Formats: sequence, C-alpha cells, structure tokens
Amino acid sequence: MMKKKSISASKASLVFFLCQMISALDVPLDLSQPPTITQQSPKDYIVDPRENIVIQCEAKGKPPPSFSWTRNGTHFDIDKDEQVTMKPNSGTLVINIMNGGKAEAYEGVYQCTARNERGAAISNNIVIRPSRSPLWTKEKLEPNQVREGDSLVLHCRPPVGLPPPIIFWMDNAFQRLPQSERVSQGLNGDLYFSNVQPEDTREDYICYARFNHTQTIQQKQPISVKVFSMDSLNDTIAANLSDTDIYGAKPVTERPPILLTPTGTTSNKVELRGNVLLLECIAAGLPTPVIRWIKEGGELPANRTFFENFKKTLKIIDVSEADSGNYKCIARNILGSTHHVISVTVKAAPYWITAPRNLVLSPGEDGTLICRANGNPKPSISWLANGVPIAIAPEDPSRKVDGDTIIFSAVQERSSAVYQCNASNEYGYLLANAFVNVLAEPPRILTPANKLYQVILDSPALIDCAYFGSPKPEIEWFKGVKGSILRGNEYVFHDNGTLEIPAAQKDSTGTYTCVARNELGKIQNEVQLEVKDPTMIIKQPEYKVIQRYGHVSFECIIKHDSTLIPTVIWLKDNDELPDDERFLVGKDNLTIMNVTDKDDGTYTCIVNTTLDSVSASAVLTVVARPNPPFDLELTGQLERSIELSWIPGDENNSPITSFVIEYEDGLHEPGVWHYQTEVPGSQTTVQLKLSPYVNYSFRVIAVNEIGRSQPSEPSEQYLTKSANPDENPSNVQGIGSEPDNLVITWESLKGFQSNGPGLQYKVSWRQKDVDDEWTSVVVANVSKYIVSGTPTFVPYEIKVQALNDLGYAPEPSEVIGHSGEDLPMVAPGNVQVHVINSTLAKVHWDPVPLKSVRGHLQGYKVYYWKVQSLSRRSKRHIEKKILTFRGNKTFGMLPGLEPYSSYKLNVRVVNGKGEGPASPDKVFKTPEGVPSSPSFLKITNPTLDSLTLEWGSPTHPNGVLISYILKFQPINNTHELGPLVEIRIPANESSLILKNLNYSTRYKFYFNAQTSVGSGSQITEEAVTIMDEVQPLYPRIRNVTTAAAETYANISWEYEGPDHANFYVEYGVAGSKEDWKKEIVNGSRSFFVLKGLTPGTAYKVRVGAEGLSGFRSSEDVFETGPAMASRQVDIATQGWFIGLMCAVALLILILLIVCFIRRNKGGKYPVKEKEDAHADPEIQPMKEDDGTFGEYSDAEDHKPLKKGSRTPSDRTVKKEDSDDSLVDYGEGVNGQFNEDGSFIGQYSGKKEKEPAEGNESSEAPSPVNAMNSFV
Repeated sequence: MMKKKSISASKASLVFFLCQMISALDVPLDLSQPPTITQQSPKDYIVDPRENIVIQCEAKGKPPPSFSWTRNGTHFDIDKDEQVTMKPNSGTLVINIMNGGKAEAYEGVYQCTARNERGAAISNNIVIRPSRSPLWTKEKLEPNQVREGDSLVLHCRPPVGLPPPIIFWMDNAFQRLPQSERVSQGLNGDLYFSNVQPEDTREDYICYARFNHTQTIQQKQPISVKVFSMDSLNDTIAANLSDTDIYGAKPVTERPPILLTPTGTTSNKVELRGNVLLLECIAAGLPTPVIRWIKEGGELPANRTFFENFKKTLKIIDVSEADSGNYKCIARNILGSTHHVISVTVKAAPYWITAPRNLVLSPGEDGTLICRANGNPKPSISWLANGVPIAIAPEDPSRKVDGDTIIFSAVQERSSAVYQCNASNEYGYLLANAFVNVLAEPPRILTPANKLYQVILDSPALIDCAYFGSPKPEIEWFKGVKGSILRGNEYVFHDNGTLEIPAAQKDSTGTYTCVARNELGKIQNEVQLEVKDPTMIIKQPEYKVIQRYGHVSFECIIKHDSTLIPTVIWLKDNDELPDDERFLVGKDNLTIMNVTDKDDGTYTCIVNTTLDSVSASAVLTVVARPNPPFDLELTGQLERSIELSWIPGDENNSPITSFVIEYEDGLHEPGVWHYQTEVPGSQTTVQLKLSPYVNYSFRVIAVNEIGRSQPSEPSEQYLTKSANPDENPSNVQGIGSEPDNLVITWESLKGFQSNGPGLQYKVSWRQKDVDDEWTSVVVANVSKYIVSGTPTFVPYEIKVQALNDLGYAPEPSEVIGHSGEDLPMVAPGNVQVHVINSTLAKVHWDPVPLKSVRGHLQGYKVYYWKVQSLSRRSKRHIEKKILTFRGNKTFGMLPGLEPYSSYKLNVRVVNGKGEGPASPDKVFKTPEGVPSSPSFLKITNPTLDSLTLEWGSPTHPNGVLISYILKFQPINNTHELGPLVEIRIPANESSLILKNLNYSTRYKFYFNAQTSVGSGSQITEEAVTIMDEVQPLYPRIRNVTTAAAETYANISWEYEGPDHANFYVEYGVAGSKEDWKKEIVNGSRSFFVLKGLTPGTAYKVRVGAEGLSGFRSSEDVFETGPAMASRQVDIATQGWFIGLMCAVALLILILLIVCFIRRNKGGKYPVKEKEDAHADPEIQPMKEDDGTFGEYSDAEDHKPLKKGSRTPSDRTVKKEDSDDSLVDYGEGVNGQFNEDGSFIGQYSGKKEKEPAEGNESSEAPSPVNAMNSFV
C-alpha cells in the first residue's frame, strides 16, 4: 500500500532540450528574418455578442512586420470603420461592440497577413460567429396521462443555439429530478421512462437549457404527468358499472424490452478522429431492462471505453480509424431481449505527418521544405509563397515544387520568403508557415558564459551550447582548460549543440568548453558542471490502520546533498492537507490527532530540492465500529415465522462479520430487548421463529472486528395470534418446609411462553405408592403452592401444567417430592471405639432405622473431646470437636488425638431438619507416646574440668517420663567429633554437674526424655571448659529460637563472646541426610529471616560464628505452617503502614516542639506570693509604688521576662523552689493583676480560666498537654 516516486530535474531539462531542438535554427532577433506568426485566434471563434470582439494576430520579424486583414476574402480597411482598431505594434483587431457596435455585423471569415521586406506570413481563416441563446417557442403542452408500467418520453426540443446548450431537468424548487436505470435523460435532452410508476405523478417536469457563452438559462414550460395505477382504475370502473357487468382493468403486466432510441434495428454514425464517440440505447420494458454493449468482431478499446447514464451510453475517447465497426447494444429483462446495431465510421480531418520547418541557408546552399499530412479522405496539398498561390507568385530560379516538397538549390539573398502549406479535405484544413532566410553570419554562441549546471548523481547532464551561424557551424566539446576533444560512447552530441552525459558521475564535475566554427569564423564558451548526491527518503511512511479518534504518525526521514536545501510537503490524496489543527507537521513526520473518518486516504511525503524531487506515499485506513443497519422490513408473515431483511450500514473499513438480531415483546416486556439469533455478515435476510401471543419488534446490530454498531431503528411491530401453551413450567420441586406440609415450586413461564392471555397453572399431587387419586388445584400466575396436613416426610408424585384462555399445555411429566422433615427420633446404637495408636482411633456404630430418620439422611456426626491428660492433673477448658461423615456410613476415623489422654465421644444422626439425639457417651483412652523435647537446656558454671547442665521437662510428656538421656562428645578445632558418651538420668532430676572433663575443650550435648514407648526428640547445645584459672571471654551462642510462618522463619539467638563475630545460619530438612544450607548474616545482628521455605515442612537450624576458634549453637527444630489459600498480610510489615506511623510520630514531635516554644515565650513569671515566700532583694528588687517587678516594670508592653532571671548562679534549682514551675504560672490562671498588684499569667496566652492540673514537674509537658496547649 506504499508507493515511491522520484522525479529528477534533469528530466525536465530533457523536455526543455527537445523544445530547443525544434527551434534550434531560430534566428536571433537582431538579424534580418521574415515574419513568423506567434499568436492567432482559433479557427472557429464564437464570441459573446455583448462584449468587444478581439481577433488576435501577433508576429515577429526583422524588420518588424506590418499587418493587414481580409474579411470574407477581400481587403478589410480598418481605417474606414470607427468601431475597429488595431493594437500598436501588433496585428490584433479590437471591434468595439460595447459602444454601439453589433456583433452580427462583424460575422465572417477573417485572415491576418504579417509582412516585411523578406516575406509575408498569413494566419488561419478565423470564422467569427456571435453566440445565440434564443427563447423557447410558445407551445401548449397537454398533460401526459399514462398507465402504470407503460413507457413515456418527455420531449425537451430546446431552441437551436450557438454553441448548442446543455440540457437538464429540474422541478419548480430548482432541484434536479432523480434519474435511475428506469428514468434517464437522453443525449438529445429528452427524458425517457422505461416504465412509469405512481410516484412519477407530478406537474413540474421542467426542461432547462444553459447557454454557457452568454451564461443564460432558458426554461421550458412545466410538463404534467399523471400515472393511473391499476387499483385506482378498478375503483373507478367499479363505481360506474353494475354488479352483473364484467369489469376490471388488466393488472400491471410485465413486458419484454423495446428500444425507445434509436429506432429500428440498425443505424449509422460518423465521428472524426480524435473526438469522443457517444453511442446511446434507451429501452422500455417491465421490469426495467438492462443494457449491455459489444463490438462485433472485436473488443471494446481498453482504457478508452466508459459507460455513462446507467450503461445506456457508450463513450469512447480519442477515437481513431481502428475504432470503426459495428457496435451492438442489447436490452434485456426476464421476459426477453432486443438489440440495435450502430455502424460507426471514423473519418479524419487533416493531421500533420511532417509540418514544414523554417530554413536558414547561407548564399549558395541547398535545402528543402517538406509538408506531409494525412486524413480520411486523404487531404490535398497546396503551396503559397508570401500568401500568394505559388503558381502565380514571382519566379525564383532556385525553387522547384515537387508535390508536398519544395527543393531549393544555390539560394541567394533574394530567395528569402515565407511559404505556406495548406492540407485540406472535406472535414477541415491545416495551414503552416515556414520561411526561407538566406544569411551569411559567423558563428555566435547564445548560451551565457560560465553558466553553472548542477545535476544529480547518475542522472543525465545536458550542457547547452545554443548557437547560430550561417552556414551552420560545427560544434566541438572539450573538458578542462587544456583538455582533449570529447569523443566516445559516454557522451551524446545533439544537433542543437547540447552535450549530454547520460549518467553523470562525481568525476564528471568540472569545466566544459564549447567551440563553434564555420567558414566565416570561430567562437568558444566555457560552462561549469557540478554533480550532487541524490535526495533519498530513507524512512518512508508505512501503511497504517487506526481506529477512529486515535492518533497516527507517518515518518518521512530524508538524506540529501549537504549543499542542497530540501523542502518537505505533505499531501492528502494529491491535494493540500486540510486546514485543521489536528494535523501536526514535524521535521520528519506527520501526526494526525483524533483521527476521523474523513482522514482516510493516501498521504504523500514530497521532498523537493532545486535539482530533484522524491516522494513516498502510504495509505491510512480509519476503521471503526460499523454504522447501524437500516430499512428493516418484515415479509412472509406466518403464525410461527417471519422473514426479516435489512440494509447494512457502512462497515467503516472493517468488514462486517455478523449481524445480531434482537427482539422486543411490547406486550409482556416493553423496552426490554432479548437476543434472538446471529447470522453471518454476508447475510441480510433471516427467517425467524416466532412464539404465539407476542407483539414483536426487531432490531439488528452489525458486528466487525472493532466492535458492535449501535442498534438499528426498530422494525414495525408484528403481533402473533394466541395459542395453547407449548410447554410447562420447569424445575418443578416438592420440598416440605414444615413436618406437616408440602411446598411445590416451579419456574414460571416467561411472558412470551404463555402463548396467550390468562396464564395459569394446574398443580396436581398424590402420595406415592398409595392408591390415591390426583388432587389438583388451578392457581394464578405464581410459582409456589403449599399443601398442608401431610404426613411427615412422605414421597409425593407432583406435576404442574400450564394453561391459558385457549387451553392446556401438553401433559407434564411427573416429579417426586417429599413432605416436610422432622428431627430424627433415634440415636445410633452399639457405639464402639478401637484405639489404633496414641493419636488415632476408629469409631463404629449401628445405623438408625430409616423410618426414624424422618427426613433425608445426610450423615452422622461424631462429637469427641478430651477429658484429661493421664500424665498430669490439670484443669483445662473442654473443647468439643465434631467430625461429620456423609451418607449412611457406620464408622469413622478420629485423627489428631493427644497421647496418654482420656476422651469421650457420642454419635448423632443428621437429616435436613437437624440432628437427632446423642448416643450415650463412650469413654476411651489413648496410650503413651514419645515425649516432646525438653523445654530447655542450659549449660553454666564452666570450670577446668566440669560443666553444669540445667533443663526443663518436656512441654508434652505424652506419658510417664522414666528417664532423660544425655549424650555428649568433644569437638576439636576442625569440627571433628570425638567419642560419644551416654548418661541415663532419673526423670525427677533437673540438673547435673559433669566432671572429669578436659580443660579448654568444646563439647556438644544431645539431650532428650524417655517414656516407656521410647525416646522423644532431642535438644542440642555446645559449651567449652575453661583453660587454666583465667576466666576467658569465651564465645557462645545460646537460646536459639524460631518463629515459623508458611514460607519463612525468624531465627534469633543470644551471643556471648568478643565483639565483631561474623554469624551464619545453617538449616536443612529435619531427618534429611542432605548437606546443611548456609546463609551469611550481615553485620553483628542476632536475628535472621530464612525465606523460600516449603509450607508444612520440619526444618533443623543452627547458628555459627566464623573466625576466632569457630563454634556453632545447638540444633533447633521447627515446622513451617501449612499452605493457605490466602495469606493474612502482617500490617506491621507493610510499607504504607510504616510510613503512616512515621508521619504520625513526626507530627507529634512537631507539636511538642511548637508547644515547648510557646511555653518558653509566655507564662513563666512567678507571681507576687512566690516572691514574698522566696524573696531575694538582690536578684529581684521591687518598686514600692506599684508593687511590680523592679527590673521589668513596663506593664503596658507586657514584654516577657529575660531567661534565667529566676535561676541561681550555680545553675541549679532547689527542691523547695520547684513549685515555681512553668505549669504553675503558664497554665491555669487568668492573665490579670491581683488586688496587691502582682502579675499573674500575663503571658500565658489564655483568655479563659482553666482548672488547675495539680502539682506538675518543671520538665517539658507531656504530649497530651503539649497538644492541648497548641490547640
């Protein structure tokens, strides 16, 4: 969808060069030469009779020519006619019509002659005719009364004008009458009706004739047409005839085609070569015939054939003799066909094969003038010399006429003349002037010196050397100042002196010298050539598909010669971009914002320099959801089906894939649209199934890849007839809500399913397996009916049948329901418990009789709870657990029991109503199990040869502890383990001193508890005996604890030893023989988070330190939590929560600072009573006259006291002075003077008295007080 075009400036130069070749022997105007006609009016010159007539005749020559005219073959003396003037230095005539002259008086054939001493040139015969626009003749037009289906021709018959007028038909409102295959205008201006329809009835068929030269429009009188339809004719006949008469016009009958124009079966047509051939066939018939054209014995010419006027007109442009032949038009409809053959003959006015060209000869040279023309019939050739037939012209011995050629031999200066060649036949003539100019002139070069030529690399370079001389000079080319003559295939030398380099290269740049010489002299000229790099579009615009209201951008990145300045122009559909601010033209792109449908088209980037031009185009396709369909039509209406058809809307460049049909039931659900069906996008009709008693309206929605269109306008409504219901309610159920009722429910029919008015339901029921009759009741349009007084949980047969005013639906199917349930009456019996192991038991029971269930058996529930632990007497809250076993099961497993415990359980049966009574409690005990690990193991009091061990009993002993097992072994510096020692410790012990150990040795201890079942999980620890009597700061990691979650675990520990230890955490799956995984702890932290753990897995972990002597903690075992469907987010770890808390803390800190500043600024001055109690006359003298402070006595300024005025010189505050605190004076008192004049709270900032806060310290206030003060 992209195209690129490059236009080099050298191609334009080539065109210019060809023109130069034609006029290569143009004589410079400073040399003597015969006249040459340069401009003249057309041969057939139709003028506006209201304006001045200007007849052009311009010529050049040396000396300048004089002009004369003939009119109708005789001399036209312009001096005798005051209305006629000739322009100065010109032969153009101006006939003054606007000041009294009449154009008709100057009608005729004019010819201009331009003459000087070297000859005379003449113009064509110019036929002057004023244009005419006559009025229509008065005529009485009778109304046209025509029967529906008949053909009709309304004749225009315009007045004869010059030139012929343009015909069109309009109405009184100046609106063009619509035309179609049925109604159209012929080439003669008549209006043809292939068959008339009632809508053709009107009284204002008006034919207009527009005369372009006079810019006038003439109007024919309105023509009236009245079409009689068959229905109206039958009504008229029926009103005038008796019932016994046979009456009734024939209905509209279909008719085969007949031709209205042309008439007959054959006709002839003559057209001139080069003109436009127009052939026409218009036919009558019903249905309207279709026209087809063929050429007998050949094909219609490609690229020159067009069909117009609904294929009634065949148009062939630029016809030639090869287009002669028989053309057949065929009119066809379903009843038959007819045809007409037009025999076309193409004639030709004369046209040039070789027109005579000017000759410039030197004295004694030879030459020829050739005049060759063709035509049909073949034209005759005649010669004139200086406007006079050559036969009667003065003799010239150097001249010889040979048919269409004049031969000149050994010409002399007196041989100079202008010769005219006339080629004519019955269809026209050609006249050409060609002079013979005899001159003796040395060479001259007309191309300017040092002219600069610039061309694009690999393009043709055309370097001019325009010259003149007589005899004709010879031209030679050289490159460079001292270059040799240019020869060879890489250069082309043209007759007009031009040097062509077919594909210029970089090394073609330089100076070129042109030398012209003849026998009279020699001359040379230098020119310059520069070769430039071509302009290229290296990133072209690409095809884009964009949705409506989107943005799109086309790129156009260029590369060009650095010495050339490019300009970039964007076009849309080969025209300027719209004047719209949505179009943004950048340096190398075009952006269109908010694309609309009208932006669809081809966008072209054109890059121009002074030497070349390149362009690239891309298509923008704007897609959108389709427009809604329209013109919905309902046909073929039946009781249960109808056909819907529509016309698709514009698909907006994205093909419609499907149509969705929806319907509205205006009777039952007005305003609600329902899906009906969907059809492929190629389909525009659909047969729709209908339901009775529905007032249908339909609408159609078009769908393409972009989306769905807006719905179409609704179709007309169609109400279907009522009928019995076709179906019964669905989802019929019978479920009792109480022990003595049966609730029958169903899904009601939709409105359109009722098939008629008065929709009701017949509800029927009877007890199953009992020989009862059906009980029935008819209810309104509801969806529930309750039957009361039923036995408890008894099966019933139920059916619900729809009916309306027209009858019943088909017999419904029966469903089984049950009356209401009641609680079960009997508890399960023979409950037995079989203890499998210390954590699992199996319970058995006998099923209850089904009759006692009194409902749908849903299963059994086992309630069980732990009474007490047998290993210790501890009161605890009893938590009952419930396990439900679905269906009619008689056993179940109880997992998760605690070892060595006493349990109770009972069993209950469950139905839809609830649970039945419980079975008697059954007691069972679980056997002992292995204990959990000891709660802790501490190693203290290390000496040279002993360690003290302390431990706690297991959290879950799971039986009677019989002993503890202690195992230990030494560890050397390479972490190798020594021999293992095992010690059994009585169960009632909680500490042990190990003696006779090696000094300065690390030991690893394994400690666990035992019951009669076996040993529990062990706890490990490491410790070191001391060396000599010095108490070293031995390193130790102890109290390793874990807090595990689903996929991570927090590991923390305590460290004793020198600083700067580098810790690491090792972990692995408990019981696995895989190597430990190691994680390095950053810094000297005593915690670490293990991540990426597997949920529900037991892990072992230990902490170690690198460096020093190297040591590790004892192992700890933990288990991650089970995988959860969703994880509860810890709010304390959320970034937003931490940020919020930081913001709150910062706000409180700011409030504290503000409050502290305020309290420092005011309310800090002791009152007079304090002064009296702690008087210090040296520090605070008093004035006796007003009782205020002596040092700060300005009561009007209320300035705060200086800091430190009450503080002793030793910077301390005595306890007995602490009553004079900030709070005493800054809060809780009014800013007033007492009766004795002492100052109280003047600077506290309080306007109202506040309650005393009691004794407060003189320190900074609490945050609460600070906030109160701030507020």
